[in-house]
Amino acid sequence: MHGIANTTQSQAWNGYEGTHWAAHQDRWDAVNAGFNQPLLAAAAITPGDHVLDIGCGAGATTRLAARAAAPHGSALGLDLSAPMLERARASAETEGIDNVRFEQGDAQVRPLTRGSFDLAVSRFGVMFFADPVAAFANIAAALRPGGRAALLCAAEPEGNEWLTALATLTDLLPLNGFGKSGGPGMFSLSAPGAAAALLSEAGLQNVRAEHVTAYGTWGSDADEAADFLLASGPGRHLLTQAAPAIAARARTRLTDALRPHQSDAGVRLRSTAWLLTATAPAA
Repeated sequence: MHGIANTTQSQAWNGYEGTHWAAHQDRWDAVNAGFNQPLLAAAAITPGDHVLDIGCGAGATTRLAARAAAPHGSALGLDLSAPMLERARASAETEGIDNVRFEQGDAQVRPLTRGSFDLAVSRFGVMFFADPVAAFANIAAALRPGGRAALLCAAEPEGNEWLTALATLTDLLPLNGFGKSGGPGMFSLSAPGAAAALLSEAGLQNVRAEHVTAYGTWGSDADEAADFLLASGPGRHLLTQAAPAIAARARTRLTDALRPHQSDAGVRLRSTAWLLTATAPAA
């Protein structure tokens, strides 16, 4: 593994957070799958493309990219999390995808051969950089002249119904600003124009940001969805700071907040994102 600058995120994604995502790959993919179509449409991958997937996690988008780039193209998934990459490799092998590979590394500092990729994509993997300026500059340099980027990052926190549900627990659990726009973590680039400015600063051109929404399935019913939310990294962190009786009350209240979203299709919650597109300067 190459050098790690983003040590806090590396610890999280190689600890409980990454283990939980790897163990529940299918569930997390069901949460985020609604964003696959807009991402892939913007990416416009063609056979022969060489694709870099930033923060690929368990590799769902990397495998989709590899299929689109076949037979002569390829996809490289890059992520900090060893547990998630192990799951990604196993899934690719099971699906018989042989033009994909996965490497553990930090996109901020990992050496990437200049001009070696036609396209960089990411489904919610670009919000966690400790130094986003360095990371986006490194990614931009890896694109060939005229290469493209199609990246998804979380948009306004209040547009995410899972977070709205968690916010009903503010008097029970120490949320302490969790989900605040511009704060560390998944909403670091949620302010309008924040991510686009970084792409421009990295030297990319034709930068555009489109606001997109999608629904994800968080559980078969409200009870299951509440358990899943509270077992995720942020939920678990909150529960461990509460007394057992308070934690039980929080679980009950969260279940009640999710019940209106329950249908025969499960618990479906809306999420919002910025879909960023850009191109590298021509030679």
